Amino acid sequence: MSRTEKATTPAASSSAGGAGGAGGGNGSGGNGERIPRPAGGPGRGGPFAGMNIPAEKAMRFGPSAKRLLGELHPERLWLTLVVALAVVSVTFSVIGPRLLGEGTNLIFAGVVSRDLPAGVSKAELLAQLRASGENQRADMLSAMTLTPGTGIDFTALSTVLLWALALYVLASAFMWMQAYILNGIVQRTVYRLRERIEAKINRLPLRYFDSVQRGELLSRVTNDVDNVSQSLQQSISQAVTSLLTVLGVLVMMFLLSPTLALIALVTIPLTLVTTALIAKRSQKLFVAQWKHTGELNGQIEETYTGHALVKVFGRQREVEETFRQKNTELYQASFGAQFVSGLIMPAMTFIGNLVYVGIAVVGGLQVAIGAMQLGDVQAFIQYSRQFTQPLAQLGSMANLLQSGVASAERVFDLLDTEEQLSDPDLALTPEVTRGRLEFEDVSFSYSPDKPLISSLNLVAEPGQTVAIVGPTGAGKTTLVNLMMRFYELDGGRITLDGVDVTVMARHELRSRMGMVLQDTWLFGGTIRDNIAYGRPSATEAEILEAAKATFVDRFVHSLPDGYDTVLDDEGSNVSAGEKQLLTIARAFLARPSVLILDEATSSVDTRTEVLVQKAMSALRSDRTSFVIAHRLSTIRDADLILVMEAGQIVEQGTHASLLAVGGAYAALYAAQFAAPVAEV
Repeated sequence: MSRTEKATTPAASSSAGGAGGAGGGNGSGGNGERIPRPAGGPGRGGPFAGMNIPAEKAMRFGPSAKRLLGELHPERLWLTLVVALAVVSVTFSVIGPRLLGEGTNLIFAGVVSRDLPAGVSKAELLAQLRASGENQRADMLSAMTLTPGTGIDFTALSTVLLWALALYVLASAFMWMQAYILNGIVQRTVYRLRERIEAKINRLPLRYFDSVQRGELLSRVTNDVDNVSQSLQQSISQAVTSLLTVLGVLVMMFLLSPTLALIALVTIPLTLVTTALIAKRSQKLFVAQWKHTGELNGQIEETYTGHALVKVFGRQREVEETFRQKNTELYQASFGAQFVSGLIMPAMTFIGNLVYVGIAVVGGLQVAIGAMQLGDVQAFIQYSRQFTQPLAQLGSMANLLQSGVASAERVFDLLDTEEQLSDPDLALTPEVTRGRLEFEDVSFSYSPDKPLISSLNLVAEPGQTVAIVGPTGAGKTTLVNLMMRFYELDGGRITLDGVDVTVMARHELRSRMGMVLQDTWLFGGTIRDNIAYGRPSATEAEILEAAKATFVDRFVHSLPDGYDTVLDDEGSNVSAGEKQLLTIARAFLARPSVLILDEATSSVDTRTEVLVQKAMSALRSDRTSFVIAHRLSTIRDADLILVMEAGQIVEQGTHASLLAVGGAYAALYAAQFAAPVAEV
C-alpha cells in the first residue's frame, strides 16, 4: 500500500516551541500538502496505514559483531582486569576437583588399608597377592597409597577439604568482582551508545522522519538497545569464563590421563559442527524477529495515537486484524528463532552424556588395571562435566549473541543514516536582525523526477504580514520548511537580513524564527513550563505578559492549580482551542523576528478563533509574519497575499487588489463565500 504524507515541523526545532509532532504527519493534514516518500522506506500513517516496511537484508553477522565489540574499546583496561579476575577464578575452580579427588583417594585408601593385615609393607602385600593368583587386585592396589592395618587419615583429609573449600570461596569472590566490573563496562558502553543515538537523531534531516515509521524508530532506540545491553552483559561473561574453563580443564585432564583426555576432545568438533548447523538456520529467524517487533510497535503506536479516529470510522475490526496479523508474524518468527536456537543446549547435553559414558567405562578399566586411582577418575568425571558444560554454554550463547548482533545491526543502520549537511565552521549571522526574507531563484523537489518549486522569487520586508494560500499540494508548507532549513534547496538561495541561510548555524537561524502549527504539541508539565519552553530564561513577569497578550490568562484561572496545572503529554485536560492559545503564548514569549503560522486556527471553534486571531495579531506586530491559511477570512488584512499553484506563485497582492483582478485568488474566495451550496 503506497502512501504519501505531509511533512510537519517538529516544534522542538525552533526556539519558539511552536506546535506539531515530530517527523511526518498523518496523511494530508493541515494544508494537505503531500511529500513523496523515498523509495523503499516505510512511512508513518493513519490508524489504517499499511505496514510497508521492506524486508530486512541478510544479517551481516561478522562485520556487525566486530563493530559491536569495537564499542568496548574505551573499556579495554577494565576488560583486561575482567580477564585477569576470570583467570584467577577459573584456576581456583579447576584445581578444586583435583583436591576433591585426592580426598576420595585418602578415604578409599584408608578403607582398604583398614582391612589389610598390619605390619605388612605394600610391596610384600602385592607380592603375596600375585603369588596367590590375584593379579587384578594387585594391579588395582598398586596405584594406591596404602598403610596396611590403619584407617582413614582424617588429619590429611581435613586439610585437603579445607584447601578445597578455600579455593571455591576465593573463586566465587573473584567471579563476583568480575561480574561487578563487567556490569559497569557494559552499562557505560550502552550509555555512550544511547548518547550517540540521541545526538544522531538530532542531526538527521526531516526527510528521514518522513520516511520511517515512528514505532519502528522507537523500537530501535529502546528495544534493540536494551537487547544489545543484555547480550553484551551475558555473552562477554560466558565467553571469557567458558573459554578459560575449557583451557584449564583440558590441561588438568591431560595431566590426569591423556587417554581419557582424548576421549573428551571428541566433544569439540561435535560441538562446533552442531552449533554451526543450528546457528546458521537461526540467524535469519532472529533478524525477522526484531524486524517484526519494530513493525508491531509501529502498528500499536499509530493505532493508539489515532484511537478516536478508529472509533469514529468503526474500523476496530480492521485494526484488530492488522494487529493479529503482525502479532502472528512476530510469534512465528520468535518461536522459530527461540526453538531452533534452543536446540543447541539439548544437543550439547546429549554429546556430553555420550562422552561421560565413555569416560566412565574407560576410567573404570583404568582403575581396574592400576593405571589410575579411583579419586583421579572421580576428578576426571568432574572435569568432563566442567569441560562439556562451558562448551554447551558457548553453543547456547550463540542464541543470545545472534539476537544481540541482529539488534546491534539495526542500531548501526540508524547511526549510519546519512545526516543533514553540517553547519559551516565559520557560521555567519546578520549584524542587525530585522526579519527581511528573500527567496532568490529557489528550486526544490522531494523527488528528482517530480519538480515542485522552480525559479521562485519572493521578498518579505520587515514587519510585513505575508499570507500564503492555494490548493492542496501547492507547496505552501514546503516554502516554510525551506525557510527553516528542514530541507536543503536544489537551487537558488534564501537570505535572512542579507545573509544566506546556508552559511548560518541552524540553531541561530531557527532562534530567529517562531512557528505555530495547526497540530499543537504540549509536553507533560505545568502550563507555566509549557509556555516557558519558548524561552527558558524568561522571568515570571514575562511569562504572565505573554499569557495575557495571547488570552491564555483568561482560562488559566478557571483551572484548579492555575499556571501550576500539570498537563499530560497529550494535553487532554485542556481543550483544543486552549492548547492552541498555549502554543501561541509560547511563540510570543520567544520574541522571534520571523513568525510562521501554519493553519493555526483550522481546528478551533468560531469563538476561540476570534481569540486566537487577536492573539496572533498581537504576536505579528513589529515582526515579519508568514501565515498559511485555508480560511481566507483570516488573512484579509495581510500586507501581501501569495497565491501558489504547483509550487509557483501565480498571483500576489493585497486582498482587494487580488479580488479586483478576478484571477485564482478571486476563484478561491468565491468558492468559500459566494454561494452556500455548490454543485460538484
